[in-house]
Amino acid sequence: MANATWDIDVSHSAIHFWVRHMIISKVHGRFAKWSGAVSLDPQDPTKGSVEVHIDAASIDTQVADRDAHLRSADFLDAASFPELTFRSKAVARDGEALRIVGDLTIRGVTREVTLQAEFAGTGKDPWGNERAGFSAKASLDRRDYGLTWNAALEAGGVLVGEKVEISIELEAIRKAGTVAA
Repeated sequence: MANATWDIDVSHSAIHFWVRHMIISKVHGRFAKWSGAVSLDPQDPTKGSVEVHIDAASIDTQVADRDAHLRSADFLDAASFPELTFRSKAVARDGEALRIVGDLTIRGVTREVTLQAEFAGTGKDPWGNERAGFSAKASLDRRDYGLTWNAALEAGGVLVGEKVEISIELEAIRKAGTVAA
């Protein structure tokens, strides 16, 4: 089977993250507005690719003041850099799992990241659409993207952790007539 284009169904997908707060806890968040497409041969996912565009201003941690700060120039600078992007460069098998290597751009800074992914397979929905499911995880150092704001704590350490953990649940719908060689 050849690759086909699959549109990401954002109503059945999610991009979540968490980062340490004051060393002792984790703050969780998500991006509410994003889109993307997958090129996929279900028989050989290593031939596939993915591209995702994320609205930086859609960051949501369920605390309005914190979200405003994360949109500011201290962090994402959504006014100057309205979009985060991920474009895969290679997909490889890692046992049953997949490694998706690609370029992640945040605040105009592009770095290579590796997503540890799982292809959950395909199936037909009740309306006859073919769907594919994926899960993926990655870790990154926010300082690599110019996200360096922080505050020292009186007892030692810093307010915001440097490592950001990302978790993705993705469901995509095959576009009719998109099979390519």
